Amino acid sequence: MSHNRRVAILGAGMAGATAARHLAEAGLPVQVFDKGRGVGGRMATRRSGTMQFDHGAQFLRAHGDAFAARIAGWDMRGITAPWGGSMRHVGVPGITAPVQDLLADLPVFSGTTITRIDRNDTSWRLTDAAGRHHGPFSALAITFPAPQTVTLLAASGFAMPDIQHASYAPCWSLMLAVDEAPSAALIEPQDGPLGLIATDSSKPGRPTGIRLTVHAKPDWSRAHLELSREVVVSELTRAAAACLAVPLRPSYAEAHRWRFAQVETALGRPCQYDPALRLGAAGDWCLGPRIEAAHDSGLALAQAILGDLGPAA
Repeated sequence: MSHNRRVAILGAGMAGATAARHLAEAGLPVQVFDKGRGVGGRMATRRSGTMQFDHGAQFLRAHGDAFAARIAGWDMRGITAPWGGSMRHVGVPGITAPVQDLLADLPVFSGTTITRIDRNDTSWRLTDAAGRHHGPFSALAITFPAPQTVTLLAASGFAMPDIQHASYAPCWSLMLAVDEAPSAALIEPQDGPLGLIATDSSKPGRPTGIRLTVHAKPDWSRAHLELSREVVVSELTRAAAACLAVPLRPSYAEAHRWRFAQVETALGRPCQYDPALRLGAAGDWCLGPRIEAAHDSGLALAQAILGDLGPAA
C-alpha cells in the first residue's frame, strides 16, 4: 500500500462513506474509522430479537442529480426501495444498507474512537482511545457532526474556520412494538410534541409485526434532553396515543437520545478543506438537514482531496 497517498476518513455515516467510495474508485487507498459498533451514523437501525427499528433518519430523498442517480442505482440493485410516497426511499433491509454498500470491501475500523490527530511535515497520524496509533496518512477527512469535529480539532491543536457556527437540534426517538398500525406509513403532526410517527414495519424488506418509530420535535427534545429514558418512553407513548387517537399497549418500548440529530444552522458551502494541511471536514452541517446533503458534502471533500493528491496513476 502506498502510504504517501493513503487517506484517513473519520466517521462512517453517509458523508464519510461517500468520500471513501469516491476516493477508492479513483485508486487512492483509504481507511475509515468510526466509534460505533456498525456503520451508518444517524442512519441507524436498532435490533432487539427479531424486531428492528430505523430509529434515526427515516428515509432518503433526492433533490439534485447526483443523489438521484445514486438512489436510482441502489433501487436497481435492491439496496433501497420506494416507501411512503413523495419520492421517499429507504434502505433494505434496514436504513443502513446504502452506507454498507458504499463501504463494501473497504477497510473500516469500527468501535474505534479517534481522540487525537497529529501532523508532521508530510503526513497525519491518529491516536485512538485505547492508545493505539494509526498512520501515516497523506490526507485526513473528518465527517463527524460539527461539534465533535471542533472538539477533536481543538484537542489536537488545530482549528478550521466557521465550523463552530454550524448547529444541531437534539431528538428523542421512541421505538414501540404495538398491536395496531396507523393507516399512514408516515405521519408528521403539526401540533404537540411529536415531529413524526413512522410505521417502521411498513417499509419494504422488514420483519413481520407492527413497529413504530416516534421522533419528538426539537423544542421538546431540547427541553427534556436530560430526562431518564423511562420517563421519555412514558411521555412520548402517551403523546403518540393521543395523536393516533388509539390506545397503545406496547410489548416493547425503548428510547434513544440523539444529541446532534438535525442541522439547524448550516455553513452553506459543500465542505471545508485546507490544502496546506491536507485536512478536510464534511457532513450535513455543511449544506443542510438531509441525507443528500451529507452525501454531496462527502463527495465534495473527496473531490477536493483528489484535486490536491490527484487520482492514482
